[in-house]
Amino acid sequence: MSQSAAQATAFFREVSEKGVVWTIKDENGFPAPLGENGIRAMPFWSSKNRVLEIIKNVPAYKDFQPVEIKLTVFKERWLAGLTKDKFNVGVNWSGKCATGYDLNPADVSKNIEYYEY
Repeated sequence: MSQSAAQATAFFREVSEKGVVWTIKDENGFPAPLGENGIRAMPFWSSKNRVLEIIKNVPAYKDFQPVEIKLTVFKERWLAGLTKDKFNVGVNWSGKCATGYDLNPADVSKNIEYYEY
């Protein structure tokens, strides 16, 4: 299993268990960088510790703050908004370049549901 696949699996398992999702925000809002596929992706993590590691180790995110989102709100509002905006969901990006899987919101929803049961 690749590093990105392991991080994605951990994301779905952990958010289902804990009932929260984490992202980051600065004075300009939430980041949504353009991916290699030409689609913007908004990053989310399964724990505050993962977010703090990104803020600490990725220069582009050094001025960001962690934001906690209840899983029910994430599923009902955030995924719908990301779908409407045609954004992907970055799951548990890691490393010095904050990389990992970017998935469409429908696939994220299905994977969360799988791990909830």
